[in-house]
Amino acid sequence: QVQLVESGGGLVQAGDSLKLSCTVSGRTFSSHSMGWFRQAPGKEREFVAAITYSGYYTEYSDVVKGRYFISRDNAKNTTYLEILSLKPEDTAVYICAIGTTGWITGQYDHWGQGTQVTVSS
Repeated sequence: QVQLVESGGGLVQAGDSLKLSCTVSGRTFSSHSMGWFRQAPGKEREFVAAITYSGYYTEYSDVVKGRYFISRDNAKNTTYLEILSLKPEDTAVYICAIGTTGWITGQYDHWGQGTQVTVSS
């Protein structure tokens, strides 16, 4: 069974930084791309960032580029999302997903439950 478990969310103040983690089991992690998505209250889920199987190439949504950074550690079966200078509008459930291939294609077949990030002003 492929499982993705996010962690690192919580209640933080505006201006803080946060690093979320997503650990994968049940699949050869190093062979697959990874993605991060978020869903804010009352909004649809949106793409945030993605990374290829090796970490060589990354891709970001225009709305988060410059403050959000995706990385991975294949030895730990983990991908990370670092958010700098958090703003209240960053408040959302952050969800990770594993890609069907090692490349960033927009196709994901397993999703985590998400971790809540709440930013107060």
